[in-house]
Amino acid sequence: MPRFNSRRLVKHSAPQMFDLVADVERYPEFVPLCSSLKVRQRTPQPDGSEVVICDMTVSFKLVREAFTSRVTLDRANLKILVEYLRGPFSNLENRWTFEPKSETSCDVGFYLSYEFKSRMLAMLMGTMFDTAFQRFAAAFEKRADLIYGRPGVGART
Repeated sequence: MPRFNSRRLVKHSAPQMFDLVADVERYPEFVPLCSSLKVRQRTPQPDGSEVVICDMTVSFKLVREAFTSRVTLDRANLKILVEYLRGPFSNLENRWTFEPKSETSCDVGFYLSYEFKSRMLAMLMGTMFDTAFQRFAAAFEKRADLIYGRPGVGART
């Protein structure tokens, strides 16, 4: 099963980066391969977290695949868990962590493991998915610079 694990020091606060990743509706604007995302349901939890059920469509050349996930937004612990519900995968798990390093920087952890149901789809999409997932963390960092300002260039706090 392909896995990708990344940890990056980002010059934005942990709450800013959490908010950016939690704003799933904006993914089609900047996330590699994401052509659309529709939130089906948002449910606040008793512990203060929020569960979001969403449908994401990924596209690459002639291949378009949609899948449904449950996203648990745990602001108190600065963690996001994405669990696969249905679609072309037999397994998909994605975790984000945001560890404050200072008031203006944090370590962003990104973990992903996935496996396609179809061997044919795995052959078609596998290498391209690996490349795209390696660019995910950088895409979020670039988005943070756009939204919050680049550090040292009049960045907003």
